[in-house]
Amino acid sequence: MKPTVALVGRPNVGKSTLFNRLTRSRDALVADQPGLTRDRHYGHGRVGGKPYLVIDTGGFEPVVDEGILFEMAKQTLQAVDEADAVVFLVDGRTGITPQDKIIANRLRQLDRPVHLVVNKAEGVNQSIATAEFHELALGEPWAISSAHGDGVRELMDRVLEPFPEEEEEAQARHPKFAVIGRPNVGKSTLVNAILGEERVIAFDHPGTTRDSIYIDFERAGRNYTIIDTAGVRRRTKIDEAIEKFSVVKTMKAIEDANVAVLVLDAQQDISEHDATIAGFALEAGRALVVAVNKWDHLDGEKKETIKRDIARKLSFLDFAKFHHISALEGRGIADLFKSIDEAYQAAMSKLSTPKLTRVLEVAIERQAPPRVGPVRPKMRYAHQGGMNPPIIVVHGNALEHIPDSYIRYLEHTFRKVFKLQGTPLRVQFKTGENPFDKDDAKHKPKLSALAKYKTKLAEKQARNKRMKDVKK
Repeated sequence: MKPTVALVGRPNVGKSTLFNRLTRSRDALVADQPGLTRDRHYGHGRVGGKPYLVIDTGGFEPVVDEGILFEMAKQTLQAVDEADAVVFLVDGRTGITPQDKIIANRLRQLDRPVHLVVNKAEGVNQSIATAEFHELALGEPWAISSAHGDGVRELMDRVLEPFPEEEEEAQARHPKFAVIGRPNVGKSTLVNAILGEERVIAFDHPGTTRDSIYIDFERAGRNYTIIDTAGVRRRTKIDEAIEKFSVVKTMKAIEDANVAVLVLDAQQDISEHDATIAGFALEAGRALVVAVNKWDHLDGEKKETIKRDIARKLSFLDFAKFHHISALEGRGIADLFKSIDEAYQAAMSKLSTPKLTRVLEVAIERQAPPRVGPVRPKMRYAHQGGMNPPIIVVHGNALEHIPDSYIRYLEHTFRKVFKLQGTPLRVQFKTGENPFDKDDAKHKPKLSALAKYKTKLAEKQARNKRMKDVKK
């Protein structure tokens, strides 16, 4: 088992910067603004032969008892409970604060090692940078600069010293799915319902989640990764720099996932912005499942109105399954998860070339591609060109003349035969080269080595002759 290291400290002491350095990534949002990280954020690191798991936490406010800061403190305490070692970060520029003392008192009660780390100590003698922090009574302070990397490797050698070396286990491929949607539609509540615990902060305020939180878990003996993403607002309403970064992280999470779970709020009108977010997943080629949340509090007439609205505004998601759920009460979660599994299997399907070609031939017999002037496109065979989404490459002649309506016909045929429910499907065409096209450089006669030599010799003689003429 990899040791788990939790990064703890008051807001804006550099925990996320250290997290990014330890994981060699930019997974945690970093800015000169306190309270940016809110949920527990996990990442993998390695020092020599010792792999480890590191947890970034929100700024620890141990004295609050309500609001978003209280929820952040709960997340931090859960991370500490999970950890094998704790790194307590303090700010070397600011010095000891009353809040540092309160956190230190809490950490001294733990039955696991706590390492006191003085951050932002670049350019300062270590003994001077750490002098006043001995007062916290957590052992010898260690000075580092998470921004510049000074002392970080030595710190991790010290933290991981009690743990034995082991080979990092090869990670098997497993499904990743991202929960996406507008702010405050219940994405984090759904994540918690799937995990069966309060893993991420679910707070009745838009924009609570700012980062994309990757969470590994196991269900029915199978490994998964779920990604809780920030709510995506309309571009005109994004005015904070942090929120712009959050949207970028959400787009990255969609591309990193195999399946996107689009969460809609049944108590709000289905908007064009919901369609835009679905379009992000579709452009990325991701399998899609739609969860219509907060369904249980609607009357019959309102439910029918929402169904018609969805059918009209999200008609382009005809390949996806729709589920009516209540994330808060855990209703419909099992069926939703079943569709996530099915969508993943469809997205990662392996399609045999002989069967693809037979399906193509049957489709052509039923409906041949339309003639364009004197030319009728001729499709010869098909093979798989990729997964997630499945890509089917059709070879033939004059295929650039095939209209979009016929491409949709082929997509529908392939999806029906191979039962590719839940994933978009892309059909691409590859036209054979015309050997009689004299303008094609590929078919120009190739010169032999002797012919090339003679050509260069003739060019050199002509050049020398011109030089003589110039001298005369």
